[in-house]
Amino acid sequence: MTHDTIAACSTAAGRSAIAILRMSGAEAYNIAQQMFGKTLRARQALVGDIYGAEGQTLDNGLVLYFPAPNSYTGENCVEFHCHGSPVVAGAVLRTMFALGARQALAGEFTRRAFLNGKLDLIQSEAVIDLIDAETEQAAVNAAAQLNGSISREVNSVYEDLTVLLAHFHAFVDYPDEDIGDVSDYPQIYRAIATLGKLLDTYNRGRIIRDGVRVALVGAPNVGKSSLLNALAGSDRAIVTNIPGTTRDTIEVSLVLNGLRVTLVDTAGLRDSADTIETMGVERSIIEIENCDLTLAVLDASNPNSDGETAEFIKKARRSLTVLNKCDLQVLNEAEGLRVSAKTGDGLTALSKTISEMFNISEAGNSAFASALSNERQYAAILRATDAIKTAEAALASGVTPDAALSDVEYALTALGEVNGRTVRSDITDTIFSRFCVGK
Repeated sequence: MTHDTIAACSTAAGRSAIAILRMSGAEAYNIAQQMFGKTLRARQALVGDIYGAEGQTLDNGLVLYFPAPNSYTGENCVEFHCHGSPVVAGAVLRTMFALGARQALAGEFTRRAFLNGKLDLIQSEAVIDLIDAETEQAAVNAAAQLNGSISREVNSVYEDLTVLLAHFHAFVDYPDEDIGDVSDYPQIYRAIATLGKLLDTYNRGRIIRDGVRVALVGAPNVGKSSLLNALAGSDRAIVTNIPGTTRDTIEVSLVLNGLRVTLVDTAGLRDSADTIETMGVERSIIEIENCDLTLAVLDASNPNSDGETAEFIKKARRSLTVLNKCDLQVLNEAEGLRVSAKTGDGLTALSKTISEMFNISEAGNSAFASALSNERQYAAILRATDAIKTAEAALASGVTPDAALSDVEYALTALGEVNGRTVRSDITDTIFSRFCVGK
């Protein structure tokens, strides 16, 4: 365990009802006892005076003591719950420093939990995802990961492959010994099945965590900017009756029926001699190609409003036609959802349709309590799966186990990067740098 003692404020900066200051490390108990007017008791909340380094009273608050190893970090941990004045919180924190603690780095409490075996790396990354969650579904998914839903599956495969690798090494190192049957490898088949199902959850998990990008495209003056403003509930984009007003992409993030959505307003699709407008159209095309969904916005009152939209939409991953300005006389016979950015008619149906297209509320046939949502973990599991499949193909061709040793070892290393068993320090540095100070 790390020997120095760290401290930080774990609540957001600014004035609030309560501020929570945390310490973790070998001297956390001793420092806290010098600052508190009562004898600390394990896992009991005590209310009393909190003193500064010179013995002056700083506050009257609550103190909690969690002795090692039964704490978040696995070390002695103490929490001071003070009144939420920045002045009070700052004075209490400075007292901790004066008595021997040092400022905690970003993510250092959780990093110590990882290093002390309280959390694996999957659970550690779930902590920051839970903090950063912008929708209820994202929070639920991260909480399930923190509870070990993905860790259990990865660890099960890891243990299976460890046993298999030991069996292979025994076969290679002791060829004259009877080490049992080496013609059947159930661990290989279980690993491929389990990891394959886990990989299948990634697209849904990515959408739950990161949301989707939705581009609004169409000819000039079909009401793309008005539609973005109506969905966002505020005037984020400039709206005029002058064609070509929007020359650059404008983004706004919101939640539609539990789905995090980034709406991207784009320049009107048309040929133009204006260099800046042409650059805007080029950016519109890039958004069409890269966004998860493209809304092809047409003017319901203009039968010729589609222009070249249909041709551009062919490049979209997914598209949905939206007929705007339905508060006017409908003259456009194109099929699509009818809405009015001006009156709000049809916007609820549009929001519902967008969220249903990505189906984040349904786990489908997944056997897991949560979906894989981390790109780093996905890439490592994919590498592990490919290596296991290579080993399986080699064994199926009748080669001896030594031919599959390196592939199984590679798979184990890749899975170790997921759960933290063989992860490099630079990877953990990157992971924990995403955390806020105090967590």
